[in-house]
Amino acid sequence: MSHPFNGSAQKMLACPPPPVQHGDYRAQSGGHSGQDHDMQTFSGQRFSGFQLLRRAFGGHKGWQPQWRTPEPKAEYDVIIVGAGGHGLACAYYLAKEHGISNVAVIERGWLGGGNTGRNTTIVRSNYLFDESAGLYEHAVKLWEGLSQDLNYNVMYSARGVLMLAHNHHDVQSFKRHVHSNRLNGVDNEWLSAEEVKAFCPPLNITSMRYPILGGALQRRGGTARHDAVAWGFARAADARGVDIIQNCEVTGIRRGPAGAVEGVETSRGFIRAKKIGVSAAGHSSVVMAMAGVRMPLESFPLQALVSEPVKPAFPTVVMSNTIHAYISQSDKGEMVIGAGTDAYTSYSQRGALHVTTHTLDAICELVPQFRRLRMLRNWGGIVDVTPDRSPIIAKTPVPGLYVNCGWGTGGFKATPGSGHVFAHTIARDEPHAINAPFTIERFRDGLLIDEAAAAAVAH
Repeated sequence: MSHPFNGSAQKMLACPPPPVQHGDYRAQSGGHSGQDHDMQTFSGQRFSGFQLLRRAFGGHKGWQPQWRTPEPKAEYDVIIVGAGGHGLACAYYLAKEHGISNVAVIERGWLGGGNTGRNTTIVRSNYLFDESAGLYEHAVKLWEGLSQDLNYNVMYSARGVLMLAHNHHDVQSFKRHVHSNRLNGVDNEWLSAEEVKAFCPPLNITSMRYPILGGALQRRGGTARHDAVAWGFARAADARGVDIIQNCEVTGIRRGPAGAVEGVETSRGFIRAKKIGVSAAGHSSVVMAMAGVRMPLESFPLQALVSEPVKPAFPTVVMSNTIHAYISQSDKGEMVIGAGTDAYTSYSQRGALHVTTHTLDAICELVPQFRRLRMLRNWGGIVDVTPDRSPIIAKTPVPGLYVNCGWGTGGFKATPGSGHVFAHTIARDEPHAINAPFTIERFRDGLLIDEAAAAAVAH
């Protein structure tokens, strides 16, 4: 969402789904592993219109579970801590792009039950600085073909992301964004107030405290379905031999005499690995502390809510930093609304009531016709925020330990791109050119990527 749960076909569609029970289809399919297993399970259950029709004649009783529920092995080549979108994407690309399939993704709760299932699902790449634009544009390009790549409908909807300008400073800032994005090959265009109204008719552009003076529109931006993203990556990673181990809490990271990682202590025993990638969102600093690494992170609650479902009434994603609120309509008809972070650090997945109340005040000003809508659900996630509001995707001072964190409110939109470059970093023990600037050392060296104000949302 640009949110902690950032960033599906809606920015935070609904409360996180309960854990889904899945069986072990390797046992059902004769115990194949590696490439044989990949060919049999993944291609043997490809989703298509033909498959849907064929299974209908059998009462849809022939579908296999989408992924296994394996017991942890004693040792893996790579362990990923955190089975959210970023962790699962990393495991998938490790197997697909680098041939490393002896991978375990370890999750304390259930797959996709953290920020991935709690965000408002916005996808965009209109960031100001070259480094950020490169990273998020890489992600958007992967989003555009992700359903085909995973053979799983992630419901990516390029309905456009419209950022509203309410004062002279906003106008200058967004025009600067537009010019910078175009120089980086990222689509973005400036709309006058009248063009904003024509593109999104429900908006009130004049009779409000902060009238709309214009807006910046990225037409390729939009939404995707958060749970489908997690499930799609999980299914595809599992089909390539990755073990997804749920309900397995990491309680420690063991290091050898030379300082390199040896494995992780978990609630289900010690699991050995020479490489560990941490992708634990708001709890990244806690996990990294187990290895003696102090991270430049703060964790905050970030809230979202949805309305009762209505017929299609809102055609795009609208974001307003000045009055802070953003909104889109889900495929189920709910208005998906995101708020800003709470003012105080916390590991709670709940936030203060006044934050969402102020957000709804803003929405009612922006779209007066929504004043009669009833809100159905409200929830929160935990976002990890760096001093410059840009992520860290990097090696650490501990040999064999890698970290992907600090996404703040923008993690969901980067999911495939983040997983792709993080997999490269782990597999080759060196960063991809895209994530090379996003090191831990930049805070020591003063090489900040300061998106705190440039990201066009309130962090």
